[in-house]
Amino acid sequence: MSKANVIGPGNVVASRQLVTVSGEAVLIPDPDTRVHLQLRRFAGCPICNVHLQSVVRRHDEIVAAGIREVVVFHSSDAELRRHGVELPFAVVGDPSKALYDEFGVGSSRRAILDPRALAPVVAERLRQLIKRGTPAPAPVYNNDPIGGTLGLPADFLIGADGRVVASKYGTHAYDQWSVDELLERAR
Repeated sequence: MSKANVIGPGNVVASRQLVTVSGEAVLIPDPDTRVHLQLRRFAGCPICNVHLQSVVRRHDEIVAAGIREVVVFHSSDAELRRHGVELPFAVVGDPSKALYDEFGVGSSRRAILDPRALAPVVAERLRQLIKRGTPAPAPVYNNDPIGGTLGLPADFLIGADGRVVASKYGTHAYDQWSVDELLERAR
């Protein structure tokens, strides 16, 4: 992460229109609501999947708090479709990592070596096993993602006026806001 590109509270994000994997236009900032811009890793990332499922489970609470979810992966739309990314919110591919560069989101060799990055994946697999009684099918893992496997996540809560309310740069692959943390920052 380049210190020059760090986006923090009070910074104003330039207006832009992104196009989702399904072809929908998404405005950032959104003049009607706050945007939780999540820069995730890559399509097929099991660590990202665990986190995003927690967001899916509580999506109604997030919407009720006046927040629109926009999730960006450093993958192509074709790659996102191949990995079955079907989420109830906007999903955007950024294979050139232009947004990652603009927002100062980098990568680290320690991204997936930190035990805190893998523990949630193991816990989720165990939860599925206990809940279903049989092992759930393993998610399809992308062994050769565009942009590599060492990316770090980042979160930005952006007001309707484009001003960043809060931001978080992850230090490992599972270092992002929980839904509770997002809702707290939105209050």
